[in-house]
Amino acid sequence: MDERQALCNTHDLLEGGLAVPFDVVFAGQTCRAFAVRFEGVVHAYLNRCTHVAMELDWQPNRVFDAEGRWLLCASHGAAYRPDTGQCAGGPCQGGLVKIQLSEAAGVVYWHSAYNLKPLQF
Repeated sequence: MDERQALCNTHDLLEGGLAVPFDVVFAGQTCRAFAVRFEGVVHAYLNRCTHVAMELDWQPNRVFDAEGRWLLCASHGAAYRPDTGQCAGGPCQGGLVKIQLSEAAGVVYWHSAYNLKPLQF
């Protein structure tokens, strides 16, 4: 059974803007995740770089590079595609863990029933 949980209002996620953080349970641990908007679509990922298990933010809720083109790890410069979580450069070791989102009636929801798994490319 899908458990849809309200995350934020649609207007809280601006194109290439600040991420909206939230917590998920992954591998039995409570972990930080984030949602962003890229090319008009909302996306969410576990906030954990695949190079070293550190959060990506270079300032609170800032995960995009200066141009809003890549998700960038502040610690070692690993870059990820905002639409897929796939490694785009730097010391990535696989893709980010994707979290299912949806939008309806001005609200962004995350779906907790989906198994969170690292993306394989």
